[in-house]
Amino acid sequence: MAQEENYSIKNLDVNTKYQDFGTTFYKDSLIVFASTRNKRSIRKNLWLGNKQPFLELFKGKFGENGEITNVDKFSKTINSKYHDASVTFTKDFKTVYFTRNNYLNKKFKKDSTGWNLNQLYKAQVDENGKWTNIVPMPFNSDNYQTGHPVLNKEEDKLYFISDMPGTIGKTDIFIVDVYEDGTYGTPKNLGLNVNTTKKEMFPFLDENNVLYFSSDGYSDGLGGLDIYAIQVVNNKIVDVSINIGSPMNSNQDDFGIVYQQGKRTGYFSSNRDGGKGDDDIYFFKELKPIDFKCTQFVEGIVVNTETRAVIPGVLVDLYNEQGIRINSLIADDLGVFKFEAICESTYKIIVSKEEYSNDQIVFKTSKEHNLEHDLKLSLSPKEFISIGGELAINIPQIYFDLDKSFIRKDAAIELNQVLILMNKYPELIIELGSHTDSRAPDSYNLKLSERRVKSTVKWIVDHGIDAKRISGKGYGETQLVNECSNGVKCTEEEHQLNRRTEFIIVNSKVIK
Repeated sequence: MAQEENYSIKNLDVNTKYQDFGTTFYKDSLIVFASTRNKRSIRKNLWLGNKQPFLELFKGKFGENGEITNVDKFSKTINSKYHDASVTFTKDFKTVYFTRNNYLNKKFKKDSTGWNLNQLYKAQVDENGKWTNIVPMPFNSDNYQTGHPVLNKEEDKLYFISDMPGTIGKTDIFIVDVYEDGTYGTPKNLGLNVNTTKKEMFPFLDENNVLYFSSDGYSDGLGGLDIYAIQVVNNKIVDVSINIGSPMNSNQDDFGIVYQQGKRTGYFSSNRDGGKGDDDIYFFKELKPIDFKCTQFVEGIVVNTETRAVIPGVLVDLYNEQGIRINSLIADDLGVFKFEAICESTYKIIVSKEEYSNDQIVFKTSKEHNLEHDLKLSLSPKEFISIGGELAINIPQIYFDLDKSFIRKDAAIELNQVLILMNKYPELIIELGSHTDSRAPDSYNLKLSERRVKSTVKWIVDHGIDAKRISGKGYGETQLVNECSNGVKCTEEEHQLNRRTEFIIVNSKVIK
């Protein structure tokens, strides 16, 4: 509702008490639209859906004030005795795509449940200026609907709606390649940035590659179908859909927006209160453009400086140019993090995790919308950490198999880090603390932990460290790190957390 200063709108004299909607600009000064008005209509029957005549296509001349005059039937060959609506033209106006009931060459086709569905058709102009050679689109089916076509400005993409297989909601917007030889690719769903579990309809792509469409599936809608806008860059949807707000949108259905080329004026349709009939055509002027903020995406990974292995669970803080933290997240299990950033801005990222030294990077974004940045940061494990208020060597805990005291291969790899630090700091003295889980009697576990201490000390001494610099003590099950005490049922993994050896620094002053 706060967008009212962005547009001015006007209901037109051309509207009737019937349906009038779905405008498309045609040549220099004409508008084509759909209507159920029965004046000079080729239809005599009424549609059971609303007791009005079937839709047919009309054309009229539009003026500077938006009014549409000199209304007449668009084409005797394209208008059928059933519904015809929603057209788009090639730039040379020699080809038209349009929506019609599944009816061609006097054949009225139904789906497997007995319903006649809407379908997309194409026609071309002959040398006499008459529309001819009406053919269905090759991706049509008797069992699903296609309709509401619009071409991009390069005319190599056709947008349309359908409920074909792969549809997310009731009707979705799809895109299909248009090839120079007159063939077509495989339709692709535009995805969740556009489509919802409900209805998306009436796509329109302006000359700035902004896709407009109507939907009743977004939580910020004002009621019924609302008009939304989203940017298309290199034929890809970017950002998220924006509700263009009041007065374009109301608590009823608002749809079918089109812009005049080179201008910020156009038409849309609505059945809102205060209109002249069912659906009415409105003329609008855009007073203020939609503010699509230019954004880029930052994706990074955090690895271990020494091993190059990814580090999960890293805290990632994002700071702006003023040094204010504007976002924080935790890297996923693969060490990956993602941020959205504003174009032409400077940022700093700091990554941190307990037991590691921090890393940071400063980067600048450019003015190219939707650019992606790939960053790599690395954390170095801290040499020493605090355990229970005491300084200890920072290595993964040395684990032992159940009821065993020999050094496992994985433990030997970690013990090598102890050797490196003791050689780096020649005066360093350490005391080992060996612990067991709660299984087996307490006295047995105490003796087992003492054997593990001796085994570990021997391994380190055997690798060249003076025995005077290393000692140890077995604690048995007296210092469990979890609730897995006597009689408590735990998993093997939980018990193993208690089977550990810690390396406490006795003379920490030598490393400060």
